[in-house]
Amino acid sequence: MELTLGSHYVYHCRYHIVLPTKYRRKIFNDGTFSFFKKCVEIICKRYPQIEILEINHDRDHIHMLISVAPSISVGNVVRIIKTNTSRQMRERYAFLEKTYFRHDGIWSDGYFVSTAGIDETIIKKYIEQQGQKDLGRLKVVW
Repeated sequence: MELTLGSHYVYHCRYHIVLPTKYRRKIFNDGTFSFFKKCVEIICKRYPQIEILEINHDRDHIHMLISVAPSISVGNVVRIIKTNTSRQMRERYAFLEKTYFRHDGIWSDGYFVSTAGIDETIIKKYIEQQGQKDLGRLKVVW
C-alpha cells in the first residue's frame, strides 16, 4: 500500500470516478480520449493534490482511479476536471459545438464515485505497528 505525506497529514484516499457525457453521446475515440488525457495531466500539474492513477474510456464515459488529498473534496475534483476538460475539448473539436449546441458543457450533471481505499485488516495492522515503522518521506509502500 502506498501512503502519501501531506504538509500535516499522511493519507491514502483513492476514488473510482465515472464521468458520463451529456445525453450519453458517444464522443470518445482514441483521438478525443488522448486529448482529454493530456488536459487531465495539465490539471494535475496545476493541482498537486490530485493524482490520476489509472484512466480509460468507453465511447460515452470516462473511468478514473484517482488519489485526492484530504484538503480537497471529491466534488471539487470532479468540478475542476469537468469544467476544464469541457472548455478545452469544445475549443479543440468543432463537432462538439454542434453536438452540444446551446449547452454549457459535454458532461452529464451527475457522476459516479466510489472509495477504493484500504480494508479493515490493513488498518488493524497499521494500528498494531504504531511506533515500529518510520513513515520516512513522501511515499511509503507497505
